[in-house]
Amino acid sequence: MIRRLISALVLAWLIGFVLFVGLLPRPADDRATDGIIVLTGGPNRIERGLSLLKERRARRMLVSGVNLVVHRRDFLAMFGAPVQLFDCCIDLGHEAVDTRSNGAEAADWVKRHRYKSVRLVTTDWHMRRARFELDQELPPDVRIVTDAVRSEPDLNILLREYHKYILRRLAVLFGL
Repeated sequence: MIRRLISALVLAWLIGFVLFVGLLPRPADDRATDGIIVLTGGPNRIERGLSLLKERRARRMLVSGVNLVVHRRDFLAMFGAPVQLFDCCIDLGHEAVDTRSNGAEAADWVKRHRYKSVRLVTTDWHMRRARFELDQELPPDVRIVTDAVRSEPDLNILLREYHKYILRRLAVLFGL
């Protein structure tokens, strides 16, 4: 009996991992939303958000999880964002230190601006967990458009992220 249970768990884990890898989220279309939330930590995320903001696909952009030592001038130098765009439309969030706190920081920003639709920009392998954290924090009437930045993750990254995603879902399920 225990062997069957262990076999079933291993099979469920394996099927889940294959689906996790085989169905990585994709980039979204260019539809407009009230705001853009970009999570730091991977290449091309901020560039994607800036491109959408320049195309007026949203009113403002939050860059969540910015290192405390990074300031306005550093951001402008790193990403070549026009000063006018930064002054009117870009907020640097320095509170988040992980994906869970990204969700809380982003939700506070969404609520403060009273947005009803946001675009979440992060790497494809990170999107499911990032979306899950944002869903935990936002009211259900806020529409989230997931905009995954394509990457070429190695097996180690995929396994680590899959396990983090499963563990986080289980923690929420059991109220931990």
